[in-house]
Amino acid sequence: MSHTAEIIAVGTELLLGNITNTNASEISRALSAVGVNVFWHTVVGDNPERLREALDIARKRADVILTTGGLGPTYDDLTKQTVCETFGKPLVLREDVLEHIRTYFARNVHLTMPENNRQQAEFPADCVIFDNPVGTAPGCAFEAEGVHVLMLPGPPFEMRTMLQNWAVPYLRGLSKEVIVSHDIMTFGLGESPMEDLMRERISRMENPSLATYAKPSEVRLRATAKADSAAAAEAMLVPVVKEVTDYLGDVVYGVDIPNLETVCMTHLKEKGWTFATAESCTGGQIAARITALSGASSVYRGGVVSYWTSVKAEVLGVPQTLLDQYGAVSEECARSMAENARRITGADIGLSVTGVAGPDPDERNNPVGLVYVGLASPDGTWCRKLELGKRRRDRIQDLAANHAYDMLRRCLTGLPIEKSSTGKHMEKL
Repeated sequence: MSHTAEIIAVGTELLLGNITNTNASEISRALSAVGVNVFWHTVVGDNPERLREALDIARKRADVILTTGGLGPTYDDLTKQTVCETFGKPLVLREDVLEHIRTYFARNVHLTMPENNRQQAEFPADCVIFDNPVGTAPGCAFEAEGVHVLMLPGPPFEMRTMLQNWAVPYLRGLSKEVIVSHDIMTFGLGESPMEDLMRERISRMENPSLATYAKPSEVRLRATAKADSAAAAEAMLVPVVKEVTDYLGDVVYGVDIPNLETVCMTHLKEKGWTFATAESCTGGQIAARITALSGASSVYRGGVVSYWTSVKAEVLGVPQTLLDQYGAVSEECARSMAENARRITGADIGLSVTGVAGPDPDERNNPVGLVYVGLASPDGTWCRKLELGKRRRDRIQDLAANHAYDMLRRCLTGLPIEKSSTGKHMEKL
């Protein structure tokens, strides 16, 4: 039997935007992995009446309801009480849980348990209690009127621990099916041209299915299969992933790879190569992205953020005559920056970016979105000209950094380095 779920996140701070609802996305991934279809996400404040309304709607359309938040000891932590009232489940004090909370305070906080924490030990009589080894708010699960209700705490670390230790095993027992997905990562085509290319394939697929998702500065295709076992689902996905990657060719940079810099680091390590950067309009983003990865010191030598033209000349060694003739935003400057980044650091490859991120044209009236990305290697120097249009400043920077890593990936794998898709093909990236 296939189950449908609704996730209800409780907390006024979520509605106010003070914190991001990361719990919902993490729970959705976990439920999908055990064959439970998540069809709805709901966020409601710390208000019993509105939570009751949300529960009444959810119980009519889902057979699994999972709540997060509102299990604390304060006056506005009313999730458990409201859920139990809605489903006609009286609360009963569990002395064993109460003793566990007292012990937690004594061992971890070195205080006597406040009396208001007593309500955290109250549960419906016939529920399954979810232990919380990293906090004072246990969760629980019960079934009523054909609906399985699971309550988890709101703090992400507590929620994650309880989800893995208790909720997932509970839900796995409800479903005989397993859902497996693989992400085919691409760069070089926008969402619209990608959808045009893949529409016929996507429309005829049900199980496995295929869907496109626009990420910041790239497009992901997710292939998903549902079967009685993970092995069976994986077997269904193998030909789908192969068909899609073969069809799209070199715009695919990996499967289940988080980003371009990760795949570049893998190839650099395989070759035993290093690279260095000379950045202008990206302000050090290329360097920041690689150094965020563990092991970056084995592949990244260093870089220069040369925002001023004088720094390009005096630190990087870009000839002043070149800057006077062509300007800092030019192919000639990008090539020289890449070559000099390689020279002064001793790296195998130099990457450079220079352009106009906006919001206004530069002193030579170069338009916003004009960017040059350079790459220098032992085999030569290449440059990619981008005309990204008047986008937001951060989007231009993100795209420029992604193009730099795409050129690096191509260099490392023997693909045409200057090849890119810009203009209309970068639409909606």
